[in-house]
Amino acid sequence: MRKLILKLIELYQCTLSPDHGPLKALYPYGFCRHSPTCSEYAKEVIERHGIVLGILLTCKQLLCCNPWCTPTRIQSIPNARSTASASSGLLT
Repeated sequence: MRKLILKLIELYQCTLSPDHGPLKALYPYGFCRHSPTCSEYAKEVIERHGIVLGILLTCKQLLCCNPWCTPTRIQSIPNARSTASASSGLLT
């Protein structure tokens, strides 16, 4: 299932993404203001943390992807240890 989701993200990047696909020629300096882009972030976080937590972290990232949110830093992918401690706090 993880491989399928990663392939779907790659398909999006190759076809529809203005930062990765054929539309990149229209935006030579990139369209996305965030680094990494949401699709790159999704791929990395799903590979590192699995499908469920990866999708949750990707949704959190996508909520920050709007014109009213100013990117202040490079979005980092949380470590497995810090994510586990954070998610255990949610369960209690």
